[in-house]
Amino acid sequence: MVMSKVGPIVAAVAAAALIALLGYGLINGGDGNTIDDAVKSGEQPEAPSRTLPRIGPSGPTSLAELRGKPVILNFWASWCGPCKDEAPLLEDAQKRLQAMGGTVLGVTYRDATPDAKKFIADQKITYPNLRDVDGKLAEAYGTNKLPETFVINADGKIVAVSRGQVSEKFMQNALAQLEAS
Repeated sequence: MVMSKVGPIVAAVAAAALIALLGYGLINGGDGNTIDDAVKSGEQPEAPSRTLPRIGPSGPTSLAELRGKPVILNFWASWCGPCKDEAPLLEDAQKRLQAMGGTVLGVTYRDATPDAKKFIADQKITYPNLRDVDGKLAEAYGTNKLPETFVINADGKIVAVSRGQVSEKFMQNALAQLEAS
């Protein structure tokens, strides 16, 4: 008889705990301070920068070196299928950005250098790439999945974000926004 009463009590306690957890999340979860929240609300947060090792012989070692130029910052890895799929769009964007004095800047996310070099060669990538070995730059952008892309104006402000593979429409809008600024 006692066992038959335990089941409903455990279920009620579990439901109450779940409701309390949901309420806590709603109250404390949305402070609006993430990059995504800021961009969605029309703000333009400062783009984080770190000095990182280059992949290849030339190019910048940090986003700060590109201040004054429009940049499309793309986090990628050689093992990422969507990264491979979006590479042609980023390479096309590089051509338009160069005409504006800007660049696409690729950043590998916890990828082995030989694999990253092979990816760059296989995809015929011409824009500069850096290695985020410890993931600290990605962490500053809230990146934990790949690919992710950040559109940064010449003032070093983030004006658009794509979490996941970029689309042709996103890229066209991003380039138009950079051209207009």
